[in-house]
This record gives sequence, structure tokens and C-alpha cells, in this order.
Amino acid sequence: MIEQPTEITLHQQSRAIEIAFADGARYHLPYEFLRVHSPSAEVRGHGPGLEVLQVGKQDVNVLGVEPVGSYAMKIEFDDGHDSGLYTWEYLRHLGKNQNELWQEYLHRMQESGASRQPHH
Repeated sequence: MIEQPTEITLHQQSRAIEIAFADGARYHLPYEFLRVHSPSAEVRGHGPGLEVLQVGKQDVNVLGVEPVGSYAMKIEFDDGHDSGLYTWEYLRHLGKNQNELWQEYLHRMQESGASRQPHH
């Protein structure tokens, strides 16, 4: 079982969540990165290959986070999205694989001709 983080800090200025674990691992996860990799069904789809590409999330902000039991946290984004449960294990996975996951996301955005910029 993955242990709970020892520290979770919201950096509203740089729009990132910093998360630290007892083993010394520390990750700096941008809000946009967390939003587009939300573990919710709305984003992940209901099976492999059914993921829904999240576009226009570059300026997304976090309104708050709340713990869910001792295994996860819920992040409330200012675009109304709050249904993803970010388990400690999933957050660690995002932190460890951040570069690959981000490159993959940018590649998918490029392929679909979508933009990270919000449409106003």
C-alpha cells in the first residue's frame, strides 16, 4: 500500500501542487497536467481507447483539495471539474512519469489539432 503524502502544498502563483512522500519523493505537478490526467470517467472514458482529450485547460486553477479517506484526494478545479479521485498511488505515478505523460499529451493535442488555450 502506498503511504499518504507527508505534505501537499498548493502554489496558486505557479499553478501547481507540490506533493511529498516519506521516502523523499517530491513532485511538482502543474494544475493543467493534473486536470488533463484526471482519473475521472469523464476524462478516462469507460475503457481503453475511450479517453476524452481535454483541451483548453492551460489556465485552469484549483479551488481546493480535500482528502478522501486515507488513500486519495479530490481536486476541485475552477472549470467545474471535481469528480476525479487522485489516489496517492496515481499521484506518485503522475509524478514519476510526468515528462513522458506530458509529451504524450502534447503529441495527442497536436495530432487532433486542438489547443491548450481556453476558447473565450
